[in-house]
Amino acid sequence: MSFVSHMDTALEEARAAAARGEVPVGAVLVAPSGDVVARAGNRTRELSDPTAHAEILVLRAACAAAGSERLPGHVLYVTLEPCAMCAAAIAAARLRAVHFGASDPKSGGVLHGARVFSHPQAHHAPDIYDGISADACEALLRDFFAARRG
Repeated sequence: MSFVSHMDTALEEARAAAARGEVPVGAVLVAPSGDVVARAGNRTRELSDPTAHAEILVLRAACAAAGSERLPGHVLYVTLEPCAMCAAAIAAARLRAVHFGASDPKSGGVLHGARVFSHPQAHHAPDIYDGISADACEALLRDFFAARRG
């Protein structure tokens, strides 16, 4: 599968999150073999858990399946630039790369805001690829918030 195909899967998860009333962010975690090992959309409202971001949910599922807190060689695809909390978890898990769609100038933690991977205190800095299917990712978020703000 190509990175666009994986981002399409992340977009499916984001759409499902929106249908549940969650902020439409979806994530897919891919093993070094190329197999999808976890996929999720945001569930913060459903679970009453501020840490239930899509990225955290896929990391939890993959780590549980692997029996390890580290996932070297794994690649994350996410529809929105990870926040600082998710970026710190990504560093701790030692992912190889992160591909994201929409940038998040307000709350992003990778290329904006905290820029977690740029700090010398970061345990690990994955390769970063931004703008993957950005138009579709941005439109999903824009439409979701426009519908709520009337």
